[in-house]
Amino acid sequence: MKKEQSDVQGVYQKLQDWLENTKDNEVRSIIEVVEQAKAILHAAEQIPEQQVKQFIANLKYDLSDFYQQYQADVKHSVYLDVLNESLWANLAQITDKSQVEWTELMDDFQHQDGYHVGDYVGFGQLQCQTCQHCVTYNHANVVTECISCGGKDFQRLSLTP
Repeated sequence: MKKEQSDVQGVYQKLQDWLENTKDNEVRSIIEVVEQAKAILHAAEQIPEQQVKQFIANLKYDLSDFYQQYQADVKHSVYLDVLNESLWANLAQITDKSQVEWTELMDDFQHQDGYHVGDYVGFGQLQCQTCQHCVTYNHANVVTECISCGGKDFQRLSLTP
């Protein structure tokens, strides 16, 4: 019984020490931030207004340029494409396929003559009508040409629940 009390007291002591340490560090951190803010304000008072405006304009330009470059990099990132597709594939594995079939059935009625390049397809597998190559779609996407033969016409295959 004494051992258990000793263990509990040790935990409480560690918690108390941590709280005191946090309180001391938080106060020091706040004081440091205030001092840094004072130094920045003092330095800013020494800079002419025109230089401040030019700095802000340059910063906005740099941020805009960075954003545009980032968007271009993201659009052409093979890694992010693979990550995105693997996420959709994992979600597809845990999906109730019979429910998806009912949802896709209405879309299939609108595509009685099949799917063509440029059409939107939901979840499922399309088979090229020219070479029988199958392409699996794990999320809504635009139908593209068959990678095997360049075919433009597809039929959606039923999912196996």
